[in-house]
Amino acid sequence: MTFEALKTNLRDAAFTTPTPFSADGDAVRHDALADNLRFLRDAGAGVVIPNGNTGEYYSLSHEERVAVVETTVETVGDDLTVVAGLGGSTKTALSLLSAYEDAGVDGVMVMYPAHTYLHEEGVADYYRCIADATDLGVVLYKRGPRLSVENVATLTAIENVVAVKFAQNDVNLFARAVAESEGDVVWSVGIAERFVPSFAAEGADAFTTGIGNFVPGAVLALMDAIRDGDLDRARHVRDVLRPYEELREEPGAGNHMSAGNNVPAVKYGLELAGQYGGPVREPLVDLAERDRERCESYYERILELDV
Repeated sequence: MTFEALKTNLRDAAFTTPTPFSADGDAVRHDALADNLRFLRDAGAGVVIPNGNTGEYYSLSHEERVAVVETTVETVGDDLTVVAGLGGSTKTALSLLSAYEDAGVDGVMVMYPAHTYLHEEGVADYYRCIADATDLGVVLYKRGPRLSVENVATLTAIENVVAVKFAQNDVNLFARAVAESEGDVVWSVGIAERFVPSFAAEGADAFTTGIGNFVPGAVLALMDAIRDGDLDRARHVRDVLRPYEELREEPGAGNHMSAGNNVPAVKYGLELAGQYGGPVREPLVDLAERDRERCESYYERILELDV
């Protein structure tokens, strides 16, 4: 796939797919993963991102990450665009890159840098090393200051850097990144559906979704409204999705850290939709009963949306 063709495909809602584990959390349920992917394909999804944060990337072994990508590509074939998450040390990222290339992915998303000590030039070198090692399209994942706007602006000039997933709730910073970046890339909102209309006004033409895994119709309706420039419709869909999204951002029972509900709420949503979600792995925990009840109420409201 050419970089221009990949960019065209990425101007869409990208579904960050959860990794379904067995009941004891020990093994990946590849049968359930394949079934969930077919559910998305049949609903009209165009892009999937295995091994992102919703996929519990940092709770997977190296071998599990590769196997998840292999199952994803084998299941969706040429029907969907597959952009697989990779990260860690440079050697780890390059090893995964090689395996993903063998599996047949369309592109890779470089996970947000996870390192105690960083240098601005070293961060840029890390991304350049990955981009230089492949002919695949590369997506930058900006989740905080470790990947600065200055580095984003420079890195977008690399030919095979095709998109930026911008996951900071700062529309002013986003507008600055778009204005200062040298390359022609796809700008994707990485903080979910609540903020899509605002970021679209500043140049975003795509977004990633977690709840789309169990309510794909509603999420694709939001994407259609953005494409059509129908902001009233986009805001209406966003407002219906908002309660579930806000629950995901909560820490969860007995927790002071942000967004502890994020992934377990997506997995429970899959269960509500008749798909397999399964448990999360540590350092996450499953939803408290009260939050499950809230998910059920919010899910029913989403189902009432005319998509």
